[in-house]
Amino acid sequence: MIVKSIRVKSALSKSGLKELNYSLNPYLGCVFSCPYCYAPNFTPDREASENWGKVVAVKENLLEVLEREVKIYKRGVVGISTITDAYQPIEALRKLTRESLKILLKNGFRVSIQTKSPLVLRDIDLLLEYKDRVDVGFTVTSLNNKLELNAPPAKGRLRALEKLSNEGLETWIFLGPIIQGVNDAEIENIIREISNIKVRVIFDSFHYYRGLKFKEGSTQWWVNLRNRILENCKRYGMECHEESEDWIYEKRRYYKTF
Repeated sequence: MIVKSIRVKSALSKSGLKELNYSLNPYLGCVFSCPYCYAPNFTPDREASENWGKVVAVKENLLEVLEREVKIYKRGVVGISTITDAYQPIEALRKLTRESLKILLKNGFRVSIQTKSPLVLRDIDLLLEYKDRVDVGFTVTSLNNKLELNAPPAKGRLRALEKLSNEGLETWIFLGPIIQGVNDAEIENIIREISNIKVRVIFDSFHYYRGLKFKEGSTQWWVNLRNRILENCKRYGMECHEESEDWIYEKRRYYKTF
């Protein structure tokens, strides 16, 4: 893997997701390099985007820029890892994610973390200190990592998820992307596996982006699978939403006025 340093003019960017106000990505490029990932299409560093999984760009002045922005930007919800996983291995050395969390939380912002790495447990002290303004989600597409060969084992993610949940943090799991004929048969097993954890379930089907080898599933396939997922969640008493509607519940939870 090649690690390079870059300088940036901004740290926070306006998010296109309805449940988030801002996005923050301390790194560009991701060594997990999952084959369904859309991020190369949205990564401004050409070397990282064209050599996905082999090049990671570290935003060396990120913290300096973020310190300025939190003083002038309106407080809101910041999504961590919207393009690249903020807890990929380089974070163990550079700690940009941890230091960014300190700045954001100290200045009154809410933080929503999504990752595939148990490394997030390293920051449990910080997350618990600001637990009323933090939520942590793990992406899981199967229990055997067949779609994520370079990412931490799924079972390890679930153990980390359980620990965070048991500590009283708001946690969620993203089951997706679900790909017809690839991992759709495993989703109900994942739900069963996490049924003893207090966690919100969000699920979504695969959406095609340029350069990806998978195809989107049929409408009828998704309707049938969606119903089975909701039935399973109901059976285990779990809160469960399709990704396209989850933002509604997020707004209610954060602001209690939506």
